[in-house]
Amino acid sequence: MPWVQSESESFTARHDAAAATDARRVLESLELTRARLAGLFPRLPRELTVILHDGPLGLALASPVVPLTWLATAPAARRYVVGWAGRRELHVLTPGRLERRASSVPGSARMLELGAAALYARRVVIASNGHLARVATPVSLARELRWGWLLEGAARWFAGQTEHARPAIARRLREGRRPSFPPSPRDAALLGGTVIGLLAGEQGEAAAARFACRLHPDGPRTALVEAFGGRPLVHTEGAWHAYLARLAGAR
Repeated sequence: MPWVQSESESFTARHDAAAATDARRVLESLELTRARLAGLFPRLPRELTVILHDGPLGLALASPVVPLTWLATAPAARRYVVGWAGRRELHVLTPGRLERRASSVPGSARMLELGAAALYARRVVIASNGHLARVATPVSLARELRWGWLLEGAARWFAGQTEHARPAIARRLREGRRPSFPPSPRDAALLGGTVIGLLAGEQGEAAAARFACRLHPDGPRTALVEAFGGRPLVHTEGAWHAYLARLAGAR
């Protein structure tokens, strides 16, 4: 099948000719996400194209970072590594492929459905955060790794994925050692959003968006102390672990 192009008001999609319906679904999701983020973040990237791939091989050929990211992610979250975000392009699996990738637990299919939205939200955070480089270098990649819980967490929380992640969080808490605070790079994709969610619940959604727009020069721990109103980090860590336990135990 030849590759064709579909367009919405703000995005372009490139896809197999047989995936036109899938492309419309993705473009609609991205437009809804863009409208939501426009009221929270100061800058939105322009001229983004979403490339729809019908399998993991296409993603890996487009960027070898994808399989490496999958391996570096905790097992509970690996199925939700569904693409990657470049400066001008978002690469993601088709909705049909994502539906087949979902597990039977509640929330899994919805998390995957929001995969493209989370990749777009990631680009919004980078565009709005002057400390995150627009061009990848060894230094900028190291910085993104250190702050991965913030970048991934904000992207996934503002895209709406985190509210559907309870079964995956419960699995993570069963399968591994107690998560560090802030979450390690291995846990960033799954647990980073819970840090943003805790902050939004205590300080408001606008405060959580502002938090995502700056990397504190003194590092993540100082950033978290200031974000939570000067509360000692040990107390915020305790509140976060209690929050995780509530999420994992919810039905």
